[in-house]
Amino acid sequence: MLRAPLVVLLLVANMVRWGLPLVLLGIVKFAVHMTAPRSRLRTRVILALARLAERWVAGNDRIFDRMLPVEWDIEGIGDDVRPPGHYLIISNHVSWVDIFVLFRAFHGRAAFIRFFLKQQLIWFPIVGQACWALEFPFMRRYTPEYLAKHPEKRGKDLETTRRACQRYRNFPVAVANFVEGTRFSRRKRDEQPSPYRHLLRPRVGGISFVFDSLGEYLDATYDVTIAYPGGETTLWAFISGKLKRVVVRARRVEPPEPEWVRPWIEGLWREKDALLDSLV
Repeated sequence: MLRAPLVVLLLVANMVRWGLPLVLLGIVKFAVHMTAPRSRLRTRVILALARLAERWVAGNDRIFDRMLPVEWDIEGIGDDVRPPGHYLIISNHVSWVDIFVLFRAFHGRAAFIRFFLKQQLIWFPIVGQACWALEFPFMRRYTPEYLAKHPEKRGKDLETTRRACQRYRNFPVAVANFVEGTRFSRRKRDEQPSPYRHLLRPRVGGISFVFDSLGEYLDATYDVTIAYPGGETTLWAFISGKLKRVVVRARRVEPPEPEWVRPWIEGLWREKDALLDSLV
C-alpha cells in the first residue's frame, strides 16, 4: 500500500532536484540562442544540460533498484555504443514504462536519449520545460477533421522531425522512435486492423526523415524489443511492485536505402512479432 506513493514521492523529488537546474540552464541556452544561435557556447550549454539529465536518469534507476522487485533482463546493446556517438533507436511501444526502460538500457552507453513528444507535454510542470531545454522535438498532432479544414497543416509534424534532426548533427544524441506512434492495445490492433499479434502497424514517415536528416551522421541503428512477461504493463503496476520482470532485446541493424524504408521496417516488425511470441 505504501510502496507506490513512496516511489512517486521519490521520483518527484528526483525530478525537482535535477529538473529545476535544467530549466534554469535552459533559459541560459535560450539567451545564447538569441544572440549566437550557431555558436560553440550554445553547444557546450546543450552538453551541460545532457549531463544534468543523465544524473536524473541515474537517480531514477537507484530508486527503482531500491524500491521495486523488478528483474531487468537486457541483452544486445553492443560494446561499440559510445556516448559521443549518434544513434537511432527503433522500438515497439507497450506502456509509459517504456521510456524508463530505454533510459535504463542505454544509460552510460549512448548519449542522452531524445523522444518525439506530444505538444501538450511542454506545459507539464518542470518536465515539459526541461524537455524543451534538452531539444526534445514536440509534435503537434491534428485530427483528420482539422486537417480537412486546414490542409496547410498537413506534414507539419514531419517538418518538426527534420528540423530537430538537423540540430542533432551538432552534438551527440540517441534518437528514440516508437514507430507505432501510440501504445499498443488489442483494441487498437483490431481497429487498424494490424497483421501482427503483439504490434500495431509501423509508421515510416518519421524514420524516413531521421535517415534523411541524420543518415550520414548515424553511428548505428538499434532495433529494440520491449516485453513485460506476466501481463502487467501499466505504470501503476510498475511503481507498486506488481510488474516483476522487464525484458529488452536489442540488435544492431543496417539502415535501408531511402526507397526501401517501408519494406525494411515491415520486415523488422514481422521478426519482432515472432520474438514477442517467445517473450510474453
